[in-house]
Amino acid sequence: MSAISTAIPSVRLVPLSAADAGLLRDVVATNRKHLTRNGDYLDLVALDEAGVAEMLERDGIRDFTYGVELSGSIVGIVSLVPVDPPRFGCGYWLAESVTGRGIATEAMRSLIQHARRSHGATDIFAGVTLGNLPSIAVLERLGFSVSQHFPSYTRYHLRLAESQD
Repeated sequence: MSAISTAIPSVRLVPLSAADAGLLRDVVATNRKHLTRNGDYLDLVALDEAGVAEMLERDGIRDFTYGVELSGSIVGIVSLVPVDPPRFGCGYWLAESVTGRGIATEAMRSLIQHARRSHGATDIFAGVTLGNLPSIAVLERLGFSVSQHFPSYTRYHLRLAESQD
């Protein structure tokens, strides 16, 4: 895996490995309150460095998870979830200090383009916990639409057009 550029020159998506566990764990620890505000990421914030390293090396995670790098520092994650290729789930989060700048939108836009080109993705799904309005806004900017409502979250879907790059 190699780095993926985005429309924001100072932002790129970088492959993560067990060697990055300490850095990622520090970002998670610093953003614990932000990440768990809506009841999300409880498992992630509970991991120690060894747990993060193990997570990053799991099949289905290792080849589909990228660090969001802003000016050389990891500030979040974007990932594909190969549940039923060519249909993929996705996930993303950023450090609170860098939200509201379009970084999540552009990081996900680049990841989706990569999914289509490199993995033949035809559909991308995302689940968003009720009340997570910034995450919903990211998906709406990317063209996702609501596909199903559940008691605690809403599922969104993006059909990738055959001619889209």
